[in-house]
Amino acid sequence: VQLQASGGGLVQAGGSLRLSCAASGRTLSRYFMGWFRQAPGKEREFVAHISWSSGSTYYADSVKGRFTISRDNAKNTVYLQMNSLKPEDTATYYCAASPSSYDYWGQGTQVTVSS
Repeated sequence: VQLQASGGGLVQAGGSLRLSCAASGRTLSRYFMGWFRQAPGKEREFVAHISWSSGSTYYADSVKGRFTISRDNAKNTVYLQMNSLKPEDTATYYCAASPSSYDYWGQGTQVTVSS
């Protein structure tokens, strides 16, 4: 599975960004697709995931109510809509694919939120 993340950038606090993760190389119907992030000097942390087959979602408490994960089956793409961004959301965001564990990772896209 190859994953290509995009959509990061610089935004002011309170603004919005939408990240995309385009997947190729394998049928993802049995996969979970996740977004993770890593801020400088911190460990990588889970943000959200979605079941490709059912569409069920799960979020970290820190982003619940502000971020929305979704998928487009036709485009084989997963999105992370990020609203009400805070400076503490600043990080490199990674998408990942999990048949049973997160074995496949994209290259990361930088999100910077200025105060």
